[in-house]
Amino acid sequence: MRRIVTSAKVRSAAQTAAPQAGRTRLIVPAPVGNIGMGRPNDEMELLRSLSAERVMMMGDNPALAEMPERPRLMDFYRLRFGDIQIRHLLQCAKHALDAGQNETVVTACLLHDIANGALIRSDHGYWGAQLVAPYVSEEIAWAVRFHQALRYFPDESVGYRYPESYHRFFGPDYVPPDYIQRDYERARLHRWYMTARLVTLHDLYAFDKPLDFDPAILDDIIARNFKEPEEGLGFDGSPVAHMWRTMIWPNNFL
Repeated sequence: MRRIVTSAKVRSAAQTAAPQAGRTRLIVPAPVGNIGMGRPNDEMELLRSLSAERVMMMGDNPALAEMPERPRLMDFYRLRFGDIQIRHLLQCAKHALDAGQNETVVTACLLHDIANGALIRSDHGYWGAQLVAPYVSEEIAWAVRFHQALRYFPDESVGYRYPESYHRFFGPDYVPPDYIQRDYERARLHRWYMTARLVTLHDLYAFDKPLDFDPAILDDIIARNFKEPEEGLGFDGSPVAHMWRTMIWPNNFL
């Protein structure tokens, strides 16, 4: 399923002479999000249609909110995440804060589903941990990674039960795959088990509820626990900068 964009908006002064300006730009959906959907693959048709005036999308898509030149963490939440994802993450962090959890747990709650925001859903805990690892403590990244496996297994010691929503999502007979079960057993023996477990405890689904607080109450916690690169996320040369750039320019052909 293709998309066509007929105008080009630039991100910074360095791009004001972008060679795509004024041309029709074609979008080919990312393969990972298209496989198995039964949609026709018209990439070859699009390639045949290219001309001096019809090119593949690269750079800013004017259909999306323009990102700052040096984007920070909350810019991605505001300008790239869907309503469900940003509301869920903020509410989980607020729930942990109200419960008196420490800043490590609150920050892990804020970040735990970050990969779902605008990158990829499959194995979101593993992707999310990589995405944030250069900018947070090892413990926070570990909790983000392992919350995914722990979600499938109850822990009555903290009052965590298998989510009722998972019966609706996956069916009542669903059994998580072997790697999830192995990571659960591994996590149970780890010194940071309870950090990840507390993330699952506050990982509440309230998709239809509006925010009832100002997200700015989390600003100081973010400042102390998430190291914002001076160059902006995606431009600091970290091993995961490309993942942040993918969220800035999700429709790039290459």
